[in-house]
Amino acid sequence: MSDANPGFIRRTWRWFWTPTGAISLGALLVSGFVAGVVFWGGFNWALEMTNKEEFCISCHEMQDNAFAEYQGSVHQNNSSGVRATCPDCHVPKDWGPKIIRKIKATKELYGHFITKSIWTREKFEDLRIDLAANEWRRMKSTNSQECRNCHNFEYMDFTAQENRAADNHQVALDEGKTCIDCHQGIAHELPEGWQDRYEQVVQEMAAAGELTLPDGRQVADAKGEIEGFLTSGN
Repeated sequence: MSDANPGFIRRTWRWFWTPTGAISLGALLVSGFVAGVVFWGGFNWALEMTNKEEFCISCHEMQDNAFAEYQGSVHQNNSSGVRATCPDCHVPKDWGPKIIRKIKATKELYGHFITKSIWTREKFEDLRIDLAANEWRRMKSTNSQECRNCHNFEYMDFTAQENRAADNHQVALDEGKTCIDCHQGIAHELPEGWQDRYEQVVQEMAAAGELTLPDGRQVADAKGEIEGFLTSGN
């Protein structure tokens, strides 16, 4: 057995350096490269197809509820003509976080086809506050990253804003607030009791050590951190 392995290695080595072997190896490498490009291109194409508004509203639950509320909102129709669609707000742009979000979203397929958890308007309304809380928790944990893809304190000209907006944005910048602290209902209706639920979400995240402000501080008093913002409007 010990003599067979050296012999096999020598034969393989000789074959590798023969013209036929080199051509075969080259063809294998080229074929593998082409297959890799095709697979990667197909994967990214499929990923982007699921990252379009048309795909998001292909389920009637979204089209009849969340998307219907989005119609006429400032993100759907505005003077500048810059439109934010469903994935712009709900799907990260960076590849890694996007893949994680897509994997988590497979639960929605289970809810659509199996449990039919929000199949009717009544079911949607019953779960609305839980659905909203999930998004608040996600955006709070990422410092409202999807919002900041378009809106960033560093690039805001506060002198061009209305006084109320400029004052609140300055306070938010000074105290390390994030967009979702004030803009919970920017594109969708807010459920009854949303203020208490949002405060609960922040307190739970702070207690679990999951909440770090942009300046690196941990939230010790969640209620104090968001006091004043819950009533500042949307």
